[in-house]
Amino acid sequence: MAEKFSLKDHLFNAETVSLLGGHFEQAGVFTAAPFVQDVMAEMGPLELKARINLIAAVLARYLPADFPAAGQAISAALPPPLDPTLSDDDFGHFIYAPLGVYVENHGLEGDLTLSLDLMEQITQRFSMEYAIRAFLNRWPDETLERMQDWVGHEHYHVRRLVSEGTRPKLPWGQAIGLTSAQTLPLLDRLYADRTRFVTRSVANHLNDITKKEPDAVLARLEGWQTAGGQSQKELEWLRKHALRGLIKAGHPGAMRHLGYHPDVAVTVSDLSITPAQVARGQSAEITFTLTAKQDAPLIVDYVIDFVKANGKTAPKVFKLKLLKAKAGKPVHLKKRHVFKDNATTFTLHPGAHQLHVQVNGRCAASLGFELS
Repeated sequence: MAEKFSLKDHLFNAETVSLLGGHFEQAGVFTAAPFVQDVMAEMGPLELKARINLIAAVLARYLPADFPAAGQAISAALPPPLDPTLSDDDFGHFIYAPLGVYVENHGLEGDLTLSLDLMEQITQRFSMEYAIRAFLNRWPDETLERMQDWVGHEHYHVRRLVSEGTRPKLPWGQAIGLTSAQTLPLLDRLYADRTRFVTRSVANHLNDITKKEPDAVLARLEGWQTAGGQSQKELEWLRKHALRGLIKAGHPGAMRHLGYHPDVAVTVSDLSITPAQVARGQSAEITFTLTAKQDAPLIVDYVIDFVKANGKTAPKVFKLKLLKAKAGKPVHLKKRHVFKDNATTFTLHPGAHQLHVQVNGRCAASLGFELS
């Protein structure tokens, strides 16, 4: 039987720790072997984040106690920056994440200017989107002022740090107290970036904001359309990606912004789910016929009202198809849905469920079925 893949062991192991230690040895800061030995002696049972913290803690024993001197040592030991000519998917190596934790631990109350200088350097090897959030909380004005410079940086990883580091809901990141009024002006300068790595971050940032301020995001996107700073193709992609949460929720304003009319006239016939009584762990085929009364672009989703542990129901939206309907021409659609049991993020409960066909954010037909 094949051994189960372990991300923590893949990212943090003797080889990668030796790589980090080797940088410092080559820079004449300390000898790598004892550093590697100390890290590996404690790392075995630790999870990914704890491994990052451990390496940062051991690193502190080997670097000068004086933070400015330690900062010089880190700068001297950094490998060459990631290729600045690339435009996407060059994430760097996780082994440099502990450097950001070290700077956060020792520079947050020590030397802000040096800390931000180091963040600027390190993020060109591995993103500092998590470490920078401590500085945004402790020194918001000063850090945002530095970010005003970073939005024009020659290296796209530094520009991306501005958008990604200030995201309202960065996954696994500590919460920050910034408002959209503080971050949207930064995005005004980043949406026109020529690298997808940056524009994807801008779109994700906007998607975060839509959770509380959908109208502010729609207004910004409309302004960017008028400004014309980004290519039409890339801005169209950015808009769709930024509004994906609102589209999935059927938000009328987001639908109209992307050219999908919520009140489009459609009929749904022959809606079925087979079998009509589905067991957890099995799959069922959803089929129906959709007919529009006029030519129109359509976003067709299906929604299942799942029974919760308390007996109440909660809807979950699933993407189905984007299409350009022709007036009076039926479109036959089908989808096989797997009712996966024992998922880590979602628990199925037996009972009467409802299936809905959602077209441009509005329910067009419904059907009941049993989940056992």
